[in-house]
Amino acid sequence: MSAELISILVLVVVFVIATTRSINMGALAFAAAFGVGELVADLDADKIFAGFPGALFVVLVGVTYLFAIARANGTTDWLVHASIRLVRGRVVLIPWVMFVLTGALTAIGAVSPAAVAIVAPIALSFAARYHISPLLMGAMVVHGAQGGGFSPISIYGTIVNGIVEREKLPGNEIALFLASLVVNLVIAAVVFVLFGGLKLRNDDSVTETASVSASSSSSSASSSVPSSAAPSSASSVATSAVPAASSASAGADTVSDPGPGPDADAKSAPEDRAEGPEDDTTRLNPARMATLAALVALVVAVLAFDLDAGLTSITLAVLLSTFWPEDSRTAVTQIAWPTVLLICGVLTYVGVLDEMGTIDWAGEGVSDIGVPLLSAVLLCYIGALVSAFASSVGIMGALIPLAVPFLAQGEIGAVGMVAALAVSATVVDVSPFSTNGALVLAAAPGVDRERFFRQLMVYGGVVVAVVPAVVWLALVVPHWG
Repeated sequence: MSAELISILVLVVVFVIATTRSINMGALAFAAAFGVGELVADLDADKIFAGFPGALFVVLVGVTYLFAIARANGTTDWLVHASIRLVRGRVVLIPWVMFVLTGALTAIGAVSPAAVAIVAPIALSFAARYHISPLLMGAMVVHGAQGGGFSPISIYGTIVNGIVEREKLPGNEIALFLASLVVNLVIAAVVFVLFGGLKLRNDDSVTETASVSASSSSSSASSSVPSSAAPSSASSVATSAVPAASSASAGADTVSDPGPGPDADAKSAPEDRAEGPEDDTTRLNPARMATLAALVALVVAVLAFDLDAGLTSITLAVLLSTFWPEDSRTAVTQIAWPTVLLICGVLTYVGVLDEMGTIDWAGEGVSDIGVPLLSAVLLCYIGALVSAFASSVGIMGALIPLAVPFLAQGEIGAVGMVAALAVSATVVDVSPFSTNGALVLAAAPGVDRERFFRQLMVYGGVVVAVVPAVVWLALVVPHWG
């Protein structure tokens, strides 16, 4: 057996162990890099460490540090309030508010499961109260998170763009962001029509304003994610989401009584809370205004002045910490360390594969199929299928470098292919076996959970079967990039 084949099989074993056991995939990948590098490829420690993505490490730490401060001082809660007030009580717009809200959170740096954990309890409570399909509302939340998930300053966006830059492939940050946004927006529109969204136009409007605290429900949601629906592969990312969920507190406009609903407790809760002290998460204070200004400054610095997103976000986070140390005290512990470990470990192992020639070997194997478009669609399906059960970040970190030699031949546009791979690997996160899908399942009140699980599973299966072919037709066949 060749050394290249052994290294590929070890990568498969890493995915299998991470999927079936509660071990961070990045830690497994570091161990695999050490074992394969030393025993199979005869690499010393310096050559193994050469694959460590130092720049990407700074980006991941900086962006999630800044967002952790925003969460700690209540800026994210204020954004939730402001977004929900925009609908002025129109029920038909609530699913779209949830889509935009989770998209905005991931676009400014929230880890996708953290954004879903914040918004899903609110969204599913609204769904229970107004007889909205929980599948519709859950899908809007997850697709919203993935729609904003590839902005140039987002976690997924910085990871993929960092890999593209590292592998010296032609890239386009805006094209990647728009591809994911458009695909998820189209899917959300289809789901909205198919699952009764249009019928909500006849519902009466929501009135101002009581609060629906998400903290208790999200905490219970995180803690009650059924083991069958939350595989250990997702645990590394979910770990970062749970603190976010437990700390999330959001307000929502309360509604004129819609009549008997499926969840009496959920219906009476806002009225009870309306009698309590006014929730100050609706107000802007100096710390929140400064945090909002910092987020705007980050976007302008990255998009207009081409500054490094990691160094800029760490600098802004340090400035906020200097003036409001009490708000920032816990932020360091809320950095998405499991995600940082995951992506740095996987890319270090990919660096070992590159050093020992496995990537060239695999690329030549894919090219030998002889039909580049067939190779491309197979890679998209592999990414979607594996990601439905394992880490989206991990599969993107592994698949894109493996496709480099194949893309270097120039018969397939790199920009379109990278976008197709990224979308295929993340849009399937609505599966109940992924972290996002599991959070939606656990956050739904007043539903037959077994039935809802089957609905999510069938829906996830349809997405896995259809979306890779569609994005291949739309992004790869036209030879973009």
